[in-house]
Amino acid sequence: MTDWTPPLETEESVPMRTGAPVDGFTLSYDRFGSQGQPAVVLLHGWPGDRTDMTAVAERLAGEHDVLVPDMRGFGGSDKHSGEPSEYYGLIAQARSVAALIEELGLPEVVLGGYDIGSRVGQQLARDRPELLRAMVITPPAPGVGSRILAEGPIREFWYQSFHHLDLAERLLDGKPAAIRDYLEYFWSHWSGPDFAADATRLEHLTSVYGPAGAFIASIAYYRAAGSIVARSLAETTPTQKITVPTTFLWPEHDPLFLRAWSDRVGEFFAQVRVQPVDGVGHFVPVEAPDTFAAAISAAGS
Repeated sequence: MTDWTPPLETEESVPMRTGAPVDGFTLSYDRFGSQGQPAVVLLHGWPGDRTDMTAVAERLAGEHDVLVPDMRGFGGSDKHSGEPSEYYGLIAQARSVAALIEELGLPEVVLGGYDIGSRVGQQLARDRPELLRAMVITPPAPGVGSRILAEGPIREFWYQSFHHLDLAERLLDGKPAAIRDYLEYFWSHWSGPDFAADATRLEHLTSVYGPAGAFIASIAYYRAAGSIVARSLAETTPTQKITVPTTFLWPEHDPLFLRAWSDRVGEFFAQVRVQPVDGVGHFVPVEAPDTFAAAISAAGS
């Protein structure tokens, strides 16, 4: 069991702030540490929000300037209707993060991310590598290919197809009790054997995913991304690798992204290493914040 409480205002953090709009979307964010210290940006995943990264940010705050935003469609950030592929896809999400980094004048950022945050970080490294000093991310990673069709993995990705259905909105959006049950399933099923999301975390996530429109905004990324199976099968080795030095923290018990799938990351990243993280599942920043924070510190040194 890992205890969790919502972030508190301390001398090393400031209340939630909001950046300038990009494409009409403003990002809300927390900021920890002191300006002028080495800069870190931490990106959350689904089904979470910026508070997934609070424990990591608190561990880094003493020697870093840590920015922790809600991405488009999550938490306190804007949730606008519109074509998902235009407003909620990876390029759009990365554009908002890049603009916030530039607005706050953060130099040579070390970016940390998991789940969707990892994918957005990888997109940012392709589009704006000059903003990043290094990345520390968890799967998803490129290089899966046809292995996604294996019986175990293919069974895990049902939720992405479900998120494309109108039924997802009718069954879940604006229904807090149903949302809580839905989120609890993923936080239980995707985490390691020694972790359990406590009631406080689930209540917080229900409060941000439960209002009308919030759940649909949170899955707009999936609607923009299309089928993960089709993307994996169509994937080819790029002519230009990501040049930002990258560390993959690869958990032991993530049912979505098997450790064997780490074997091809060198085909996509010019400087990459894989660091196994034993005993934990999909939610590495929440389940193992010490490990995540240590990797961020090491990447920036």
